[in-house]
Amino acid sequence: MKEQILKQYFGYDTFRPLQAEIIDWVSAGNDCMVLMPTGGGKSVCYQVPALMTEGLTIVVSPLIALMKDQVQALRGNGVGAAYLNSTLSSSEQYAIERQCYAGEIKLLYIAPEKLLTPSCMDFVRRLKVNLLAVDESHCVSVWGHDFRPEYTQLHVLKTAFPDLPMIALTATADRVTRRDVLKQLGIPDARVFEASFDRPNLSLNVLPGRNRIKVIEQFIHDHPNQSGIIYCLARKTTEDIALKLRAKGINARFYHAKMPAEERSAVQDAFLRDDVQVMVATVAFGMGIDKSNVRWIIHYNMPSNVESFYQEIGRAGRDGLKSTTMLFYSFADWIMRRDMIENSELPQHMKDIQFAKLDRMKQYAEADHCRRRILLSYFNETVERDCGNCDVCRNPRSKFDATVSAQKALSAIARTDQKIAMGMLVDVLRGSHNRSVTERGYDKIKTFGVGRDLRAEEWAEYLTQMLNSGVMDVAYDEAHSLKLNEISWRVLRGERKVELVRFESYEEKRKRQEEQAEPVKTKKEVIRDELFERLRKVRKRLAEEENVPPFVVFSDATLSDMAEKRPVNRIQMLQVSGVGEAKVAHYGEAFINEILEYAREKTAPGTRIVSGMTYIETHDLYKQGLSPQQIAQRRNLNELTIYSHLAKLYEDGQEIDLWQYLTKNEYRAITQAAETLGIASNAALKPLFEHLEGHYEYYKLRIALALWGKRN
Repeated sequence: MKEQILKQYFGYDTFRPLQAEIIDWVSAGNDCMVLMPTGGGKSVCYQVPALMTEGLTIVVSPLIALMKDQVQALRGNGVGAAYLNSTLSSSEQYAIERQCYAGEIKLLYIAPEKLLTPSCMDFVRRLKVNLLAVDESHCVSVWGHDFRPEYTQLHVLKTAFPDLPMIALTATADRVTRRDVLKQLGIPDARVFEASFDRPNLSLNVLPGRNRIKVIEQFIHDHPNQSGIIYCLARKTTEDIALKLRAKGINARFYHAKMPAEERSAVQDAFLRDDVQVMVATVAFGMGIDKSNVRWIIHYNMPSNVESFYQEIGRAGRDGLKSTTMLFYSFADWIMRRDMIENSELPQHMKDIQFAKLDRMKQYAEADHCRRRILLSYFNETVERDCGNCDVCRNPRSKFDATVSAQKALSAIARTDQKIAMGMLVDVLRGSHNRSVTERGYDKIKTFGVGRDLRAEEWAEYLTQMLNSGVMDVAYDEAHSLKLNEISWRVLRGERKVELVRFESYEEKRKRQEEQAEPVKTKKEVIRDELFERLRKVRKRLAEEENVPPFVVFSDATLSDMAEKRPVNRIQMLQVSGVGEAKVAHYGEAFINEILEYAREKTAPGTRIVSGMTYIETHDLYKQGLSPQQIAQRRNLNELTIYSHLAKLYEDGQEIDLWQYLTKNEYRAITQAAETLGIASNAALKPLFEHLEGHYEYYKLRIALALWGKRN
C-alpha cells in the first residue's frame, strides 16, 4: 500500500533508504526520531503514513514559510492539506476547521505557539488524529543550534495523546541534542532512525577571505539562471553585497530580520518564484524554505557551529542534483564570532559549549583532509574513503603515517579516564608541569611527556585532524572531554593505521590555490540541458498562472529527468521521477507539447536526433494523412523503419490505426506462430520470419506483435 501511495501522490517508484522501514514502524503505532539530511526525504516518513490510515496527521512546524510551501506542494500532488498559524483570519481558520471535521484534510500543519493555546488544543482533541509529527525537532533542545522556547512545552502532546505515535524529525542533531529532544518530547525510549548524513551531490569548498565580492561575481557569472543564497553575519553586509551585485547586473536582493515584515515576505516570495536569482541574507532566512532548486550556497562569513553550517548548505541541491557550496574563511571571522559569544547573555556553561562548537567550525575551515569526512564524523558517521568532491580532495596534499603519534594521544586519553580536554592533553603529551596538570596527577601517568618531539601547535593540528576524521570523539556536555570510540581502540591495538596531513603554517596555506575545470559536456548532455531550459520556462509560466512557486509544479530533478526521457504521452510521463497521477492530469499536456515542439525544431533535414525523438516527426506526418510509403520517402528512411515507428507509437498509447496494414487472418497466423515459439511481443523478428517461411513481410510481423502485445 505504501508503495502505491508513493507512486500515485509523489511520483516515485521506490523509497529512499530507511523511509519504508520508518513508515512501517510509525504505522504500527510506535514512536521514533528521524535524522536525515536536508533533502533526504524526511517529510515522506510522515506524509505517507498519514495517507495510509483514517483521520489526519498533526505536523508541528516552526516557520510559516515552511508550512505554506509544504501545503502547496501537497495540494499540487492531490493531497488534502492545510495549515493553522497567525497569518490566517478568523474566517479562514474556521473554514479549515470545518474541512478537518469533514475529513477533507489529511495533514494539518500547526505552529507551536498556535497549537499550545487552550482553544487550539481543544480543537485538536475533537479530531480523529492518527499521527503526531514534530518537524525541525532540534528546536526542542537547549543543546541544539536553533533553540525555540515555545518548543519546550510540546511534551503536552504526548500527555494529551498517549496512545498516538509521535515522530520527531531533524536534519542536524548531535548525540547530546538527540537525547535531550526525546526527553523533552516525552518519548525518551523512542527508536532513533539515523540515515546517512552524506550529501554527495554537494561540492564542498573553503576559500580564503580575500576579494570575496570579486570571487562571488565571477561565480555567479559562471552559473547563469541558477538560484543561490549568500549568508552573511551582519544585516548591513547583506545590503552592501546586494547593492554591489545589482550594480554588476545581477538580480540580487537582501533579507534580514530588521526589515518590515511585508518587505521580508515579498522578497522571500520573489526568490521562491524564481523572480530573484540571488538572495543575500542573514541566517534569519532559509530555515524550512522548501525551495528544491537552490543550486549554490555561499557563506560570506564563517557560521558559529557545524550544525548551522550543515543545515544551511543543505538548502542547496535538495532535489539531488549537483550543487556547490563555498565558505569564505578568515581568522578575523573566528575572532568576531568569539566576541559575539563572549558578549552574549548566555550563562557561562552555555558559552563554553558555543566556544567549543565554534572551534570545531574553525577546524573544518582549516582542515587539510576530506571535508565531507569531517562533517560526517561530527554527526558520528564513519566514512572510509575521501569524497573526491571537495576542494581538499581535488587538490590533495601528501599524508604521513602518524599511527605512533595517534597511539600516544589515545593512550593519554585512556589513562586520564577520558576526562581530559584537548588543551590539557597537549600539555600532558609535551610534559608541561603547569598547575592544572599536576593537581590532577597527570604528570604521573605513563604517557606524560611522550610527545615532546612536537610543538604545541603541531599537536593541536594533529589532534584536530584525529577528531575530524573520527579517530576520537568529544563530549561537549562533559567539559569537552575527549572520548575513545571503536576506531580509537583499533588504533591502540595496532589494527588500524592513522594517516595525517603534515602541519602547515597559515602563510603556507594561503599560497595554495584551488581551481577545478568543469568537464566538457557531451552532445547528449547539451541537448538535455537545452530542453531543460525550455521546460523550466514552461514551469515558470504555469507557476505564475497558478500563483505558486515553480518547484511546486515540478522540481529541477523532475525536469532534468523529463529532459532526459523526453516523454510524449501520458504513459511515458508517469515514468518520469517525481510525476504522480495528479501532476500528469494537471500539467502533463503543457510539458508534452513543449517536448514535441522542441523535437520538431530539432528534426530539420540532416539533423540526427537522439534516441526516441525521431518517432515524433513520423507521428506528425501520419496525422497529416501520409501513408507509410510517403512518410518513408519524405524522411528518406526505410519503409520498415516507419512501420516500426508507428508500432512503437501505438504501444505508447498514441491513436494509430494499425489494422489498416494487416488482415485478421494475417494477425491470427502470425500471433499463433509467436505463441507456439514462445516469442514475446517485443522480441526479435527473424526467428518468427523463418518459422513462417517468409510468407509474411517483416513489417506485418512487427504490426501483428504490437497489436498482440497491447491486447495481452
